[in-house]
Amino acid sequence: MKFDILDKKMRAFETSMDQRIIPDVYMVARLDGRGFTRLTKELLLLEKPFDVTFRDAMITTAKGLADCGFKVRYAYTESDEISLLLDRSENGFDRKTRKLGSILAGEASARFTLAMGAIGVFDCRIIPLPTDALVIDYFRWRAEDANRNALNAWCYWKLREKGFSVYDATSQLSGRSVSEKNEILFHLGINYNDLPAWQKRGVAFYYDMVEKTSFNPVKNEPVVSFKKQWKVDCDLPMNDAYDQLLKDVLQRE
Repeated sequence: MKFDILDKKMRAFETSMDQRIIPDVYMVARLDGRGFTRLTKELLLLEKPFDVTFRDAMITTAKGLADCGFKVRYAYTESDEISLLLDRSENGFDRKTRKLGSILAGEASARFTLAMGAIGVFDCRIIPLPTDALVIDYFRWRAEDANRNALNAWCYWKLREKGFSVYDATSQLSGRSVSEKNEILFHLGINYNDLPAWQKRGVAFYYDMVEKTSFNPVKNEPVVSFKKQWKVDCDLPMNDAYDQLLKDVLQRE
């Protein structure tokens, strides 16, 4: 069989499952660590419930993804996940979900492994979001997930420190409301409100205008200009203030 005929025949199978995100729609790539529960609890000696080394490896990974060739407007990480907001105009790989997902998952896996010094593997899904309001809802959702996970993690690990078994600690938290979990934690010596914001709300990355001063030797005077650079925000606001931050990011060119 001639190559051209064989190539056309096999390409039909190769591309049969290709899906493209329609133009002029935001895309969010959400990456999740595969098997990270075992990695963080058994294979690595990490501080519980949150470890700064692991956080920094996730920050390094997210920053690398934001600069790996796609037009990223906003990036966010909490726990073992990363969300990247791709600009409406991003047309890389013809907006094929298969290509975008596989490339970003590979980039994340390689960057995390180098940063952490242990093999970490990520999967990736591509989520189309057609409006600004849905983008804001998405990142509010992930921030709420971070808050819920942080409260549960602190309660669970403080109970384990007190001698509770895995089963008993889990049972103590099952069906409890947020206020009840806060009360449990308070009695265990932790005021949830005093914990670092990055643990409760995650870490975000977005472009910010930074003032830069140089000197004009011809006019013999300083010159002030502004340069766009990534800001790593470990102290994200909550509720309406977070909505406003996201609106500001979406309105910037």
